[in-house]
Amino acid sequence: MPAAAITDPAAAAERTNLLGLARPDLEAFIEQLGGKPFRARQLMNWIYKRGVDSFAGMTDLAKQLRARLDMLAEVRAPEILSVRRSADGTRKWLLRADASQAFEMVFIPEPDRGTLCISSQVGCALDCSFCATAQQGFNRNLCTAEIIGQVWLAERELAREARGARSARAGADPGARPEERQVTNVVLMGMGEPLANFRNVVPALSILLDDFGFDLSRRRVTLSTSGLVPQIYRLAEETNVALAVSLHAPDDALRNELVPINRKHPIAELLDACWHYLDEQNGRSVTFEYVMLDGVNDSPAQARSLARLLKGHPAKVNLIPFNPFPGTRYRRSPAHQIQRFRDELIGQGVLATVRRPRGDDIDAACGQLAGRVIDRTTVRLGAKVIGVAVHP
Repeated sequence: MPAAAITDPAAAAERTNLLGLARPDLEAFIEQLGGKPFRARQLMNWIYKRGVDSFAGMTDLAKQLRARLDMLAEVRAPEILSVRRSADGTRKWLLRADASQAFEMVFIPEPDRGTLCISSQVGCALDCSFCATAQQGFNRNLCTAEIIGQVWLAERELAREARGARSARAGADPGARPEERQVTNVVLMGMGEPLANFRNVVPALSILLDDFGFDLSRRRVTLSTSGLVPQIYRLAEETNVALAVSLHAPDDALRNELVPINRKHPIAELLDACWHYLDEQNGRSVTFEYVMLDGVNDSPAQARSLARLLKGHPAKVNLIPFNPFPGTRYRRSPAHQIQRFRDELIGQGVLATVRRPRGDDIDAACGQLAGRVIDRTTVRLGAKVIGVAVHP
């Protein structure tokens, strides 16, 4: 059955979108409708395990409850405006936020996993100088239903794709097996700063981890932040997902330039919050993301400075080759320089890996989201797009 889509948000405003309710809130909602709290678990099973968005099809629910749900609730995922597929199999979806705004999500297939990178905001206010989304500016927070709707929608689209592959291969070879494309990992590394949208992101994390929701292991859900220190402490009280931090510099002077939030929360303060998060959640390590900018932050001396910050702590450094976008002044560090930086970190006793760019031919790689949103959105929405960066 086709996914319910956002076509006129104003018209649907009176209905409660169940994708936005974590289990305690869904139980309370069901009680308001006269149902028993355990019905929430049944509902979640239909929505998240079976991908059903029609209450009529939820046959183990009482007919009267289904009728009430049909009047007052809905399961509504964002509308897909466009899909692009990379030569490496990466997909990027452009999704409607409302009449004048859009956001993106990316699926990265690998032999042993399928990682979905989701957005938490339309645009971003943190103004990191090397990120395409920052050039767009901030438009608004995504609600919980829009955040969870990305995962729900991706699973549906990937399942549909797998069925198509199964049919095609069966026609050619009855013994052929379809290529599996399912979401096993979710990373909040798309558009926006997740911790700046705390009240909508935390319920979304709950649904991702809930046994009756997407039932993902906490190690398979990663939240990436640029360093909102007070919110990291709050997050430690709310959830236990994996934490990634956009560090990108070994000292405050450079990080102030690259990641302006550092002027408010400098590196020492940020690291204290990270170690606190691990202590509270019994986490294995924090991943520190470090985009490699040619001649800016990629020298051996800077690698040694970074190692001094992290050595002796449960930390891993993920070196990210810079992904260019129109108008940027930065260049990607040469491969040999990235390798030298990695070797220096490892030699100093710090675990370090190099991220392989994925989807850069469709502007889906790290730091590229929203790079060309306006052209596609203008065509599909037929209206002026407000607050989205214009790139030639």
